[in-house]
Amino acid sequence: MPTTETDEHKSLREAVAALGKRHGRTYDRETLWSEAAKLGYLGVNLPEAYGGGGGGIAELSIVLEELGAAGCPLLMMVVSPAICGTVIARFGTEAQKQEWLPALADGTRTMAFGITEPDAGSNSHRITTTAHRDGADWLLTGRKVFISGVDIADATLIVGRTEDSRTGRLKPCLFIVPRDAEGFTRRQIDMELQAAEKQFELTLDDVRLPAEALVGDEDAGLLQLFAGLNPERIMTAAFAIGMGRYALSQAITYARDRTVWNTPIGAHQAVAHPLAQAHIDLELARLMMQKAAHLYDAGDDVAAGEAANMAKYAAGEACVKAVDQAVHTLGGNGLTREFGLASLITAARVARIAPVSREMILNYVSHQTLGLPKSY
Repeated sequence: MPTTETDEHKSLREAVAALGKRHGRTYDRETLWSEAAKLGYLGVNLPEAYGGGGGGIAELSIVLEELGAAGCPLLMMVVSPAICGTVIARFGTEAQKQEWLPALADGTRTMAFGITEPDAGSNSHRITTTAHRDGADWLLTGRKVFISGVDIADATLIVGRTEDSRTGRLKPCLFIVPRDAEGFTRRQIDMELQAAEKQFELTLDDVRLPAEALVGDEDAGLLQLFAGLNPERIMTAAFAIGMGRYALSQAITYARDRTVWNTPIGAHQAVAHPLAQAHIDLELARLMMQKAAHLYDAGDDVAAGEAANMAKYAAGEACVKAVDQAVHTLGGNGLTREFGLASLITAARVARIAPVSREMILNYVSHQTLGLPKSY
């Protein structure tokens, strides 16, 4: 694994940072999405044959991190090109690739992702959304919660379960559900978190789908699912690192300029050291994120799973600490709209909670990496 970024990656960072700087904290999501698409940033991870940049999650994570560091993250990048685009590129039929990948790359279409359920969370073994055959079609029934951006998405990639023809057991499968499909309804969840992307509860009441709505092999099971979940964790880490960097930069500027008793407050170690520590934690989290992206792009799904979970955990913790210290550095000013930090107090917690909690990541590492017995 490379320990330093390539010149291409450095150039990409600089270019995306310039775009983010032009839009800033008061950005318009649709305008930024459109401009990022025209510049080729949204589809940088998708195959060139389908209008993408031919890169990987490493490049896409750079885009999201730098936009976040400028104060204008695009949360749907985690979902549309990273999860859905990756799954379709790896497992979709040629018709699915032709229909979706060019449009996802140029930003003209977006896709949401639905896995989380009221009683199962994102535990694929407890998902109750089921699909069964009805002639040549599929009938999909179930509920999903905390699904981002369904109102602006042309379709949602739904995780359901079908019966394995060999064992009779239920296993996860992925279906493309158009937003206007009969029986597919949504309800916006009233969130304290203020974000451009809204959260929804979905109901699927015998949604009839053609055979070609199934993505990949119905017997592939977890392989296809984790092809999307590992990029999701890596991109969530990028989202968190970018947010933490934005908060830290605000605090650093303030600590340099704010003078008390003829001395900038940043000269005091009680202010400077926590900010330095926050920077160290963010840099360490970025290294793990880069490792995870490298492993995933190299095709090592098993090692990427471990690294992606670790990256998401480290980035979530670093983000929360950076935001908290930034607000504390600014004091009362940290709670004003002028500096744009107060809203991050809530937003930073998202990186700890979604798409998988830090406790479940610790379970994963203790079981899968350390070989300790399960408690459940």
